[in-house]
Amino acid sequence: MVHLRIFIPYGLVIIFSLTTVFAQTAAPGANCAKKSNTSCEQCLKDVSCLWCRTTKQCISYPVKTILPPHSLCPLNEARWGLCWVNFQALIIAMSVVAGIIIIAIMICCFCCCKCENVGTKRAEAKMDKQADKRKVRQDERKTEMKMRHEEIRNKYGLTGSNPYSKFENN
Repeated sequence: MVHLRIFIPYGLVIIFSLTTVFAQTAAPGANCAKKSNTSCEQCLKDVSCLWCRTTKQCISYPVKTILPPHSLCPLNEARWGLCWVNFQALIIAMSVVAGIIIIAIMICCFCCCKCENVGTKRAEAKMDKQADKRKVRQDERKTEMKMRHEEIRNKYGLTGSNPYSKFENN
């Protein structure tokens, strides 16, 4: 149950992202078509527009397909957001950054779980050592007490098989 709590925020982010992508409307497309045969900067002032460098057309971004199809504009010729950023390079860079973030999260989760187990193992080992030391001290005390009792028995002559035999002979 604890492990599922970790993934709930990520799931919510993915659901929110998908709802925002699918909630966008294609109404700004008419506005983008008016900016065709102008410049890339003019086209990309509107975030919903995509500039195709080979055809010099300003196209409304195809939200439903997420990536623009090759028939509309090749990825290496498409510009979105900034004119100097190749759309294909943008996708690759974002994928690499996302991959690095996911790997970092996985490593952190693995290390946290591993470190937590190591910490409990260390604590258990420490407790076991302390218990062993206590047991050794207790055994030493028991042997000392037995030696004292034996000395007292020898002192009063109670070393026989039956300690009360000395009293019976009288």
